[in-house]
Amino acid sequence: MITPDAAYWSTVQQARAIKEGKFSSRELLELLVERESLINENLNAVVTLDLDRARLAADAADEALAAGRSYGPLHGIPVTIKDALETKGLRSTGGATELSDYVPNRDAPVVDAIKRAGAIVFGKTNLPRWSGDIQSYNEIFGTTVNPWNSERVPGGSSGGAAAAVSAGLTSFEIGTDIGGSIRFPASFCGIYGHKPSFGIVPSTGYLDHRHGGMTEADVNVIGPLARSADDLELLTTLMLRQEGPLVAALPPAPRDITNLKVAVWLEDSFCPLDAKVSAVLENAIENFAATGVSIDRTARPEIEAEEAFRIGSWLVTSAMLQSMPKQTLEALGENGAAPEASHRQWLDNDLQRRQIRLKWSEFFSEYDAIVMPISPVPPFPHDQQGNFGNRNLLSSDGTTRPYADLVRWTILTGMAYLPSTTAPVGLDEDGLPVSFQVVGPYGSDYMTIRLAEFIAQHNLGYQHPPVE
Repeated sequence: MITPDAAYWSTVQQARAIKEGKFSSRELLELLVERESLINENLNAVVTLDLDRARLAADAADEALAAGRSYGPLHGIPVTIKDALETKGLRSTGGATELSDYVPNRDAPVVDAIKRAGAIVFGKTNLPRWSGDIQSYNEIFGTTVNPWNSERVPGGSSGGAAAAVSAGLTSFEIGTDIGGSIRFPASFCGIYGHKPSFGIVPSTGYLDHRHGGMTEADVNVIGPLARSADDLELLTTLMLRQEGPLVAALPPAPRDITNLKVAVWLEDSFCPLDAKVSAVLENAIENFAATGVSIDRTARPEIEAEEAFRIGSWLVTSAMLQSMPKQTLEALGENGAAPEASHRQWLDNDLQRRQIRLKWSEFFSEYDAIVMPISPVPPFPHDQQGNFGNRNLLSSDGTTRPYADLVRWTILTGMAYLPSTTAPVGLDEDGLPVSFQVVGPYGSDYMTIRLAEFIAQHNLGYQHPPVE
């Protein structure tokens, strides 16, 4: 017999319970559907449902298990999927009116991977138009709110996905990240998220104005959102690229996290932190340091942060040019101008990126990981006026700063193709989740996941939001 608290269990715990006969796939599905009917009207995280097919699939999973057959490690697990990813036979919009009636005839490779492992897709979650904001609203489905405070944003672009995971409306989710779209929502909603090393997870089936083109954009990655680090590791493994020249073979995480040498880079004039954010992150680092792990507060990669951000911003916007109509980018861009990305310009900026990546590699020859901010401000009030380039953020001291400051820390690491894990570490004085990113060398995904978990275990960790 299933109990209501099972909705907040990790995916690993839920899958184990199904296989051990503690409850069925159908029971877990109905629990999540019931929660969706009670909670989602205010949250607006889940925007499309596919319950008839999901119920049939759950019943089939239960019958297979009774006959001694298992589909895989996600046998019978009900999930929702961010609406930026193609799902076969289920409306998939990318948050854009141009795709409001689009029903793909294929699954994105990552969706196919979790289905082959036994997961059952029963719905889609909200996002901004073309995944192009740190909030989650669009003309089709409206606004998703933060499960910790409905007046605040859940982050973006995987905001509906993170809100659904946080509120126990789904077992796990799959997010996408070009400029922080996994990391912001994970931080703002108080859950775990992992932005993989670029290229190790296939990113085709990502919805753009080409209706899910089969090319993979530079910088863009796809990764898991969940309530535990065990889930992140399992889901990353299941989604790894299985064919082509970039087949991934990741080293395991070290057995003893306390032997790692970790740098901490929190304060910098490059992008100062709001006092409320700084207080949470400093407390988390103090608790982490108390475990005896070697921490260096002064170590930095030998890069010029402002220059790296400039190059990274160009590369990120260039990648978005591949996935958004030009008029949409002009609405997002500062001063209404989108860059004209020629191949020659991309090669020049990519060459500079490679030099920056070498600097990061040299840094990681001395340090195993570095802890860095995600957002310089806490989850902020909804603001749908104007475009990305001309909005402002209000700091706790009453001053304003450019909205584009949001992505300075996330682009700094994403442009270098580095893995980055977010784990819930604390709440600010207003009761809003705040976290940082644990960044490691290329391919060290399992290490950053386990280090982030270790830090979370010595801090607040995942907590239920006040949505009941």
